[in-house]
Amino acid sequence: MHLLLHLVTDQRREVRQQLRNSESVVQPATWRCGRFLFEPRKRPLVMGILNTTPDSFSDGGQFQSAKAALIHAEQMIKSGVDIIDIGGESTRPGAEPVPLQEELDRVMPVIELLRDCGVALSIDTYKSATMQAALNAGVDCVNDIWGLRQEGAVEVVANHPQCGIVLMHMQRDPQTMQFDPHYDDVIAQVSSFLMERADLLIANGVIENRIALDPGFGFGKSLEHNLTMLSQFERFTQLGFPVLAGISRKSMLGKLTGRESDDRLASSIAAVVMAADRGARIVRVHDVPETIDALKLWEAVL
Repeated sequence: MHLLLHLVTDQRREVRQQLRNSESVVQPATWRCGRFLFEPRKRPLVMGILNTTPDSFSDGGQFQSAKAALIHAEQMIKSGVDIIDIGGESTRPGAEPVPLQEELDRVMPVIELLRDCGVALSIDTYKSATMQAALNAGVDCVNDIWGLRQEGAVEVVANHPQCGIVLMHMQRDPQTMQFDPHYDDVIAQVSSFLMERADLLIANGVIENRIALDPGFGFGKSLEHNLTMLSQFERFTQLGFPVLAGISRKSMLGKLTGRESDDRLASSIAAVVMAADRGARIVRVHDVPETIDALKLWEAVL
């Protein structure tokens, strides 16, 4: 059995190498996200951010109560959001870890309220116990900044029959990731990490169309690294999986514009459109209505 898995993995690597050697943007046929099967389309899926935290870098404290979170989620749904990404722990640079029970207390009431809201739900966590509780409660996707490197995380998603999985790249950890990040070739090294994690999932029985990749803007990258990833974003799409762009309100935009996190709407939309133009299948954003309006215009003139 192990030999067969290795042979299949080697064959997939050969196919992906052919894709990487091409210059075209690759759009996988479908992305299975729990109860939802997303077909390819011109406009990226919009993943709306719903932080139930007091200290997230941009919207910390705004949606900490279940009632406030529900109101914000309803606004995003009305605007046409495709996925709502629920997070109970800030992962901004320097953020301290949150105890498991505290994270559960923040996210589970919101998940219960939104379970049947009509759009896909994602849990933004790296803790396997939180993943399991959220999936048991009906969440459709696991979005993990650690790329499922924490204990038990691979097993949780591998044992689920159809949840979507977003694997993100991060250099070091949230406490140290922005201390002089270094790469010899940021595109190649990030791509290699993501493919290793995807291959590990496939070797554990996860069907390929459940996996999406996130290069991790701002997670252990300098401004130069981030700009390189955005300008060459299509290279990530050549890995053969849906690729998520999470650039909304990031510090890279503040460094370029001089604006604070809550005043980066224009630059966030510009970055999203550039990512869409380079093949992003999913965009993770704070400003859902404005992003959807911009993407509708972008799609209309393609």
